[in-house]
Amino acid sequence: MTSHVLRIDASARHEGSVSRSLTEKVITRLAPAKITERDLSDVLPLIDATWIGANFTPADDRSPEQKATLDLSDALIAEVQTADTLVIGLPIYNFGVPAGFKAWIDLIARAGVTFKYTETGPQGLLSGKRAILAVASGGTEVGSSYDFATGYVRHVLGFIGITDVSVVAADRLMVDADASHKAANDQIAALAA
Repeated sequence: MTSHVLRIDASARHEGSVSRSLTEKVITRLAPAKITERDLSDVLPLIDATWIGANFTPADDRSPEQKATLDLSDALIAEVQTADTLVIGLPIYNFGVPAGFKAWIDLIARAGVTFKYTETGPQGLLSGKRAILAVASGGTEVGSSYDFATGYVRHVLGFIGITDVSVVAADRLMVDADASHKAANDQIAALAA
C-alpha cells in the first residue's frame, strides 16, 4: 500500500499538460496519506565544476561553501529517500527526457549516497521503492526503438536501486488522442494501490 508519494512533474507546460493530468490520476488511484511535490519546470541548476568538486570532496572535509553547493542535491535526495513511491510525470521531448528531468537525475545520482561501487559493480542504495512513470508523447511510441526516454529512466532508477518501475503511457497523442487517453486510463485503473 502506498503511503508517501513523491510527485515529480517534468512538463514545461502547466495548462493542458497530459503528463500532469496522468500524474494526478495516478495519485488519485494510489490515494497516499502524504504527497511531496517537486515541479521541475522550476529550473534546477546544472551541475558544474564547483558542484563536482564539492561532491567528490569527502563529506567531513567539505568547506561551508561546498556544503551549501550540495544543499539542493541533498534536499532532492531526501525527498526520494522518504517516499515509498515516485510518480513521475514525464513528457517525451524530442525522443528523450526534458532537460529539467535530466538536471534532477544529475543532482540525485551521487556515489556513496544513492549508489555505491562494489567489487561486483554498482549497487543502488534506494531499494524497496516503486516508481510509476506517467508518460505522454505526441508521436513517440513508448518502448519503440526511438523512445530514448523510458528506457533511460528505467535504467537510471534501477542504478540507484529503484527496480519496481511501471509505465502508464498516453503515447502517440498526435496520431490518435482518444485511443491514447483510453489506454492510459485503463493502465491507471489496473494499478495496484
